[in-house]
Amino acid sequence: MIIKSSLRLSLAASVLALSAGLAAAQDPVKACLITKTDINPFFVKMKEGATAKAQELGIELMSFAGKIDGDHETQQQAMESCIAAGVKGILITASDTKAITESVGQARDAGILVIALDTPLDPIDAADATFATDNREAGRLIGAWAAGKMGAEAENAKIAMLDLSASAPSVDVLRDQGFLEGFGIDVKDNNVIGDEEDPRIVGHDVTSGNEEGGRQAMEALMQKDPGINLVYTINEPAAAGAYEALKSFGMEGNAIIVSVDGGCPGVENVKAGVIGATSQQYPLKMASMGIEAIAAFAKDGTKPQATEGLEFTDTGVNLVTDQPVGRGRIRHPQQRLGQTHQHQTFFGRE
Repeated sequence: MIIKSSLRLSLAASVLALSAGLAAAQDPVKACLITKTDINPFFVKMKEGATAKAQELGIELMSFAGKIDGDHETQQQAMESCIAAGVKGILITASDTKAITESVGQARDAGILVIALDTPLDPIDAADATFATDNREAGRLIGAWAAGKMGAEAENAKIAMLDLSASAPSVDVLRDQGFLEGFGIDVKDNNVIGDEEDPRIVGHDVTSGNEEGGRQAMEALMQKDPGINLVYTINEPAAAGAYEALKSFGMEGNAIIVSVDGGCPGVENVKAGVIGATSQQYPLKMASMGIEAIAAFAKDGTKPQATEGLEFTDTGVNLVTDQPVGRGRIRHPQQRLGQTHQHQTFFGRE
């Protein structure tokens, strides 16, 4: 009787262990995507990339977004929800790259892989990895193009700098300073916005990365100097707003607008002459790579490695314009990635 009881107990234990193992094997890997907003075309495309790759790999994806660009509180709440849900990985484009690091640390302490997309955290190693455009290079490309486009008149430029937010997240600093460097302006400390002494800079204002913010910032700087002839914008929604402000004053033909993103609406605005040139990023690629990295981490603990010589994984950047200058390497707005165009070549890193 004792032997039979022992056998029954052993068999029951084996069945329970097998059932638990099968249940664990069947439980899907969970992941989170947290973006700055869900209306900017850039982040819409990012979500598309993450969703498609998650479906392909059988990963359960939860998506969150701030109400506006700069909405740190909503992103922090999303981080807490993701940790509580027991996800294996979190992809985040942080609105406040410093303040979010405490929540990121809590996630990593819980064994969650955290990858920053597009916008490096401050410090960058607060995340396990960063998949992003080289944002300083993106700025340099449009700055160098603007200098070439203006030619000798670059010495008489009156520049409006339409940045992202007062908190100056890393992406804000990198693009702003990269643009000024590309244009040939001494930026003093290239980790600080606004310490330049070049008289060609009319001023900096913030846009929250949206069209209304771009319009208001442009109007404010035009009141300071109505002769503005070059406008740097943090992204294409802000560029669209800046153009509307110029147009309302009948000055849309007097200023060159440059930007960053390269989304479909932005490329259409290049073709329409609203934007002179934009640096094209690849948000779908960033997000897709992020989901793949979470799948690999869930499988065997593997963490992604940065591009050689960099602190992040470089997902590429190219200039898009239909007004080539000098001997620059550009992408025509009608080209698709990987195509060539007569008399034009690509530039930037793929």
